[in-house]
Amino acid sequence: MTDQPIEERFAEAEAELLERGFTRMEFDLDKIGELLDLLGSPQRAYPSIHLTGTNGKTSTARMIDGLLRAHGLHTGRYTSPHLETVRERISLDGEPIGPERFVSVYREVVDLAALVDGRHVEPLTYFDLTTTMAFAAFADAPVDVAVVEVGLGGAEDATNVLHAGVCVLTPIGLDHTEWLGDRISDIATAKAGIIHKGATVVTAAQEEEAARPILERCAEVGATIAREGGEFGVLRRAVAVGGQVLTLQGLGGVYDEVLLPLHGAHQAQNAAVALAAVEAFLGAGATRTLDPEVVREGFARVSSPGRLERVRNAPTILLDAAHNPQGMAATITAIQEEFSFRRVVAVLAMFADKDVRAVLELLEPAVDELVVTRNSSPRSAAPEAVAELATELFGEDRVHVEAELPDAIATAVSLAEAEAEVALAGAGVLVTGSVITVADARKLLRR
Repeated sequence: MTDQPIEERFAEAEAELLERGFTRMEFDLDKIGELLDLLGSPQRAYPSIHLTGTNGKTSTARMIDGLLRAHGLHTGRYTSPHLETVRERISLDGEPIGPERFVSVYREVVDLAALVDGRHVEPLTYFDLTTTMAFAAFADAPVDVAVVEVGLGGAEDATNVLHAGVCVLTPIGLDHTEWLGDRISDIATAKAGIIHKGATVVTAAQEEEAARPILERCAEVGATIAREGGEFGVLRRAVAVGGQVLTLQGLGGVYDEVLLPLHGAHQAQNAAVALAAVEAFLGAGATRTLDPEVVREGFARVSSPGRLERVRNAPTILLDAAHNPQGMAATITAIQEEFSFRRVVAVLAMFADKDVRAVLELLEPAVDELVVTRNSSPRSAAPEAVAELATELFGEDRVHVEAELPDAIATAVSLAEAEAEVALAGAGVLVTGSVITVADARKLLRR
C-alpha cells in the first residue's frame, strides 16, 4: 500500500501512458496479443459487440450500452478519443472507470507490457495499453458484455483481437486515408476486417463502393448480415424538445414513440443500428421482439457529449466533433432542421491532415461568419492557412482569425449578437472541427 494521494498516482499513470506517444501509430496485433496472453486473455471472459465505421461510432456505442443496461446487463464500454479524462475511454455500467481502479489496472498491465516491449523494436502504444486495460477491467468487474469501438480502421486495429460475435459498421466514408487508403473500397475492406467467422454483422446503409467489400468479407467468413433499409431502419422521425421521437423498424418488430434526446437524422440512423445490434446480441428476430418499454427506457437515457451538445444559452453555443465532410454535412443538416437560428457563427479548428477545403465548402452556405483558430493538438492546422482557404470561399469580410480558442469563442459570441434582431435566442455559435476542439471548448464552457 502507498500513502500517496490517488490524484498523484493517477497523474503518474497518465504521464507514463503519454510517454508512449499519444498519437503514435503501430499496427501490430502480435504485440497486444502477447500482452493479453500474459494477462490470461481477459478479452475472452465476456461476449463483445465490436464497432467500426467513419462517423457515428461513439454515439452508437453509447446507445448500445444504454439499451443493454436497460435490459439489466452489466456493461463495459471502450471508446476513443476522450474529451476530458482518459478514464472516459473505459466505462463500467455507463460510468467512467474511477481513478483508483484505473491506477490499479494500469499497474497490473504496465509491468507485463515492459516484458513485451523488451522483445520488440517498437514499444506498445498508448492505444495498445488503454485497450488492454479496458479488456482487463471488464474481466475484473466482471461485465456481462463489452461494447468496443475500434481506434482506427479495423483489420489491424488493436481491438481486433476480440473476434466479437456481433459486429457493427456505421457509415463509411473517406477519412484516415494516409493509413487506410484513398478509396472508399480500401477503407471498407480495412474496416470489414473486424468481421470474423460466424459473426452477426449489423451495417448502416453504405455506398455501393463500401457495401461490396463488407458483403465479400461476410461471405468469406460465413457471417450473417443485417442491413439498414432491408432488415431494419428508421420508419419515422419527428423533432421534439431536446431531441426527436422515432419509430424504428427493428429485426424483431416495430418500436414506436422512442424518445432520443439527441439531434439529427444521423443520430436516428445510429439509433436504428444500435437497436438492431442489441436485438442480434439478445437473440431477437423474426420470432421474438424486445420489450418496447425497455427499449424506450434505454434510448431515453442516452447522451453523447460533444455531438451537437448545447453548453450555453443566449446565444446558444453548440459543440460538435465533426471532423470530416461526411460528419460536417450531417451536423449542418441537423442544425438547419432542428434549430431556428437566424444567425450562425462557426468556430473551426481542424487537424491539418483532414479535408479542410471540403468542410469549408459545406460550412460556407450554412453559416454567416467563420472564426478560424487552433486547438491544443500539435496536429492542428495553422489558422492562417485555413483562413486563406476560407477567404476564397467566404470572402474576406466573413472570415476572422484568432490564434487561441478562448479568443475565437469570444469573437464568435460577439459576432453572433452583432445584430439586435437576432440577439439571444435567435443566434447560434457552433464550435467544431475535431474531438480535440470540442474537448478544449468543454473545459472552457462547461461548469
